[in-house]
Amino acid sequence: MVKKSAEPSTLYAKGRILGYKRSKANQYENTSLIKIEHVNQKSDVDFYLGKRVAYIYKAKKEIDGTKFRCIWGKVCRAHGNNGVVRCKFRKNLPPTSIAGACRIMLYPSRI
Repeated sequence: MVKKSAEPSTLYAKGRILGYKRSKANQYENTSLIKIEHVNQKSDVDFYLGKRVAYIYKAKKEIDGTKFRCIWGKVCRAHGNNGVVRCKFRKNLPPTSIAGACRIMLYPSRI
């Protein structure tokens, strides 16, 4: 009897970078706003607090055999009531990342 393998599963949630935290006149590039897929209310955000965020992008120059680079960050807190979160990255995200995809890793776990 051959055991059927399970469907492949991702170990991250998809997210979209909305932009930087801002007010009417000022913009704070050290904090980025991210909309997590299928998170639509503030109470859903609690699970993602402290989770690692990866913004993966492609560069022209190859380093260590790959053209892909990654900027790591962390989910800090909720932003508003619609499931948007504030994230701090090790290096501030570039403006070209706005409207780009990112991955919210399901670690570190708090359960």
